[in-house]
Amino acid sequence: HGKTPKDAASVRATHPIPAACGIYYFEVKIVSKGRDGYMGIGLSAQGVNMNRLPGWDKHSYGYHGDDGHSFCSSGTGQPYGPTFTTGDVIGCCVNLINNTCFYTKNGHSLGIAFTDLPPNLYPTVGLQTPGEVVDANFGQHPFVFDIEDYMREWRTKIQAQIDRFPIGDREGEWQTMIQKMVSSYLVHHGYCATAEAFARSTDQTVLEELASIKNRQRIQKLVLAGRMGEAIETTQQLYPSLLERNPNLLFALKVRQFIEMVNGTDSEVRCLGGHSPKSQDSYPVSPRSFSSPSMSPSHGMNIHNLATAKGSSTHFSGFESSCSNGVISNKGHQSYCHSKHTATSLNVPELNNINVSRTQQVNSYSSNDVDMETDHYSNGVAETSSNGFLNGSSKHDHEMEECDTEMGLQ
Repeated sequence: HGKTPKDAASVRATHPIPAACGIYYFEVKIVSKGRDGYMGIGLSAQGVNMNRLPGWDKHSYGYHGDDGHSFCSSGTGQPYGPTFTTGDVIGCCVNLINNTCFYTKNGHSLGIAFTDLPPNLYPTVGLQTPGEVVDANFGQHPFVFDIEDYMREWRTKIQAQIDRFPIGDREGEWQTMIQKMVSSYLVHHGYCATAEAFARSTDQTVLEELASIKNRQRIQKLVLAGRMGEAIETTQQLYPSLLERNPNLLFALKVRQFIEMVNGTDSEVRCLGGHSPKSQDSYPVSPRSFSSPSMSPSHGMNIHNLATAKGSSTHFSGFESSCSNGVISNKGHQSYCHSKHTATSLNVPELNNINVSRTQQVNSYSSNDVDMETDHYSNGVAETSSNGFLNGSSKHDHEMEECDTEMGLQ
């Protein structure tokens, strides 16, 4: 029935007062004071008992309407202001600049009620007797109290404090230091035009030559584009001793270069310009030169195994290479030589001489291989004139060839 403090109950806001808010204000309109008008308006911390009016418990603060007392974490109130009843508008203002709180009644300030407030307090309203009705306003409607004027007053105070702060005779050094920091940032990140404009506006000189900035920009773009081989080469040309003094940096660039080569996006992915005697297909290779596997001694077939019986036709098998994402794959490429004469005997030394001759011929092609450097990039994918790379894969048109060379086996 609201005759004892046990009948009281409070409700608080969902969120606490923001710590970054300099001044926080809300108002509560008393729609009906109910039977006795035992109402409290104030603040409370999280965890405070909500079955009591604000101000009675620790970390709780309230202004009560039945006696006009203020309660600061205590059941015993202190005289503060007038009582309030139906139709009155009570405001509560929290000043986070000096950690104080004051109340207003119908647009008039009642003075400071609490000092040394802790952070993270919630707006709270408590009721006790039947028939009490209140309406809270957190800014959805215009306030009765001129909070804007109060905020302007405090802005003026803060600005005056800043203006009175002693700077001393070294006043100009602060601006110079800040300007140098900004200029250094722009130069470091390669913002050439901005650095020049800033230097002109502040009467400074750019700390680094424009050509050096553009050189660093060039290397940066190569790295971001995945063209690690060109980036390393350009760095060695422009800064000859840089990578020698920083082996860890060179190692990191080489690791990234290997990754880009596997992905088929590095400019080091090249294709040889060599051709087999019967084929016009080129052989893609890795950046490190190696002999074409198509007829190398390690991949060639033992010529002795070609002789199976008298009258048998001789079959030479080679390989044709293609690359996809920088990985070499071998596909069978066959040349058939049909004998138009019946073989009566097999001269093994002569066949060995043929094998040696073909091996030397292939090796001569390997030594004259031409590296095809990728010059054009589209979405990080290399394109060459001899082999078109699409999404890191190559396209070759392979054709089976036959020769009508007549061989007489004796």
